[in-house]
Amino acid sequence: MSTNSHNPEPLTASNAAVVFVDNQVGLMTGIRDYSIAELKHNIVGLAKAARALDLPIVTTTTSSETLWGPAIPELQAALPGQTFIDRTTVNAWDDPRVEAAIRATGRSKLIFAGLSLEVCAAFPAMRAAREGFDAYVAVDACGTFDMTKRETGIVRLLQSGVVTADASSLMIEILSDNASPKSQEVYTALGMDWSILVGQVRDSAAA
Repeated sequence: MSTNSHNPEPLTASNAAVVFVDNQVGLMTGIRDYSIAELKHNIVGLAKAARALDLPIVTTTTSSETLWGPAIPELQAALPGQTFIDRTTVNAWDDPRVEAAIRATGRSKLIFAGLSLEVCAAFPAMRAAREGFDAYVAVDACGTFDMTKRETGIVRLLQSGVVTADASSLMIEILSDNASPKSQEVYTALGMDWSILVGQVRDSAAA
């Protein structure tokens, strides 16, 4: 398998933004590569951790009233007050409002999560890479309809210069320091059982 070599500068709280694409009720019913409970856990964990780290967040849906339904309630609850840009374009980036919202974050590194992985997350991530951004896909916060789609979607992302990783690793890279005042909130948001231990590290470092 041939892939591009791409090793961008680290993610930080000042250079990263998160884009959630089409995490919708109707699409969630077709997911087959993850259990629904695990996938929702990962999506919500990414959203809560991004909030804890004060990252800009862009959210979008496709034809929510006529096609795929609203964003999953769990994501809406994790992002109170968030506006979901509803569109018709297959590639979220092709909607001028979505592109404008992403560019308005002022961030050079964009983390995408969406349903489905190979379309909703991959298409705007690949476009972002072509536009000169460092693009990432949190693959465990993305679901799809069979394993072939998942496997070929990840290969295509790698061929396109998009970084693939799990959501927790991306958020912890941004956290950077376990002594940060935000550390326990981030680990708790991600649902990591050892968050209490991280709190002890933070407290001992501050002593």
